[in-house]
Amino acid sequence: MFDLEKTKKEMESVAIVDNIRLTDDDKLVIIDQVKLPNIMEHKTISDLEDAYQAIKKLEIRGAPAIGIFAGYAMYVLSLKDEDKDFETFYQNFKHNKEYLNSSRPTAVNLSWALNRMDKLVLDNEDKDVKEIIDLLKKEAIAIHNEDIEMCCRICEYGLSLLKDGDGVLTHCNAGPLATSYGTAQGPFLLAKARGMNIRVFADETRPLLQGARLTSFELEKAGVDVTLICDNMASIVMKNGWIQACFVGCDRIAANGDFANKIGTSGVAILANHYGIPVYTLGPSSTIDMNCPDGDHIKIELRDPEEIKNMWYEKPMALKETKCYNPAFDVTDHELLTGIVTEKGIIYPPFDVNLKKVFEE
Repeated sequence: MFDLEKTKKEMESVAIVDNIRLTDDDKLVIIDQVKLPNIMEHKTISDLEDAYQAIKKLEIRGAPAIGIFAGYAMYVLSLKDEDKDFETFYQNFKHNKEYLNSSRPTAVNLSWALNRMDKLVLDNEDKDVKEIIDLLKKEAIAIHNEDIEMCCRICEYGLSLLKDGDGVLTHCNAGPLATSYGTAQGPFLLAKARGMNIRVFADETRPLLQGARLTSFELEKAGVDVTLICDNMASIVMKNGWIQACFVGCDRIAANGDFANKIGTSGVAILANHYGIPVYTLGPSSTIDMNCPDGDHIKIELRDPEEIKNMWYEKPMALKETKCYNPAFDVTDHELLTGIVTEKGIIYPPFDVNLKKVFEE
């Protein structure tokens, strides 16, 4: 068995762990990830539109982090209605929930956390509204603490797949900024805390550059050996023999093992399979959607074309009239996947059989 307190202390020694914080006076504070890596700015979320835009604009991002944020947001927003009767309170609560849920449709942790908070309210509708709000606070904290424990377990299981000196390619960001303590990047941090040498190659992850701005930032700050590469360089580093495994995150895992992750992940998996390199996706079991039969049923978010043409440039890098296709995610076929690392262990094929077992225990 893992010593969770020991793992937690080890992760805290190397990781950024204050990306989402509820203050003593019930203010919801996040690190604005859009400003990274050059500016570390904490932002207070005070109303519904702030919370919606924080998710939509990727000020807070990463499936687990979005779930944690949603729990706290529903609590903080509920404070505005503590003097209302239950019917009015719940009408506003429902509106807030549905609006937040529309901000990022692909990340299942968002709807998972919102539904969990909603269920708590409905299970306690006979109680005073102020008492319900107190319960919402406890539930939001519980969601956060559960994610910390899940991340520690995922980091332990993920690290068990690596040995000293391995090179690992990762795509997008699934470190502490995207979770509580990290999923796909967490094992690299835990390895550092334990004196293991893991060489990480981080795809930049166009067009939003989370790999460049966030993953390499987190790993560099932790003292991990990290090399930043452009997305189209993954093949050559694999061919060079520098990569022994691919660790990527996940925003939604279908019942057959197909999974959605940041755009470009499926290409990484195809390349890795060509070179005989194992591919693992790491994430909490809440990311598994057993109501989604396969990847064809995962809704893919389309983002603003201006992210491709203008976002990081002093001048536009394409003509104004040029069309752009900008999906936020792609789906990796389960046949390309070696294993799924969750807090409950490492799940191997056949995924349609073994994913069910996760929820039978």
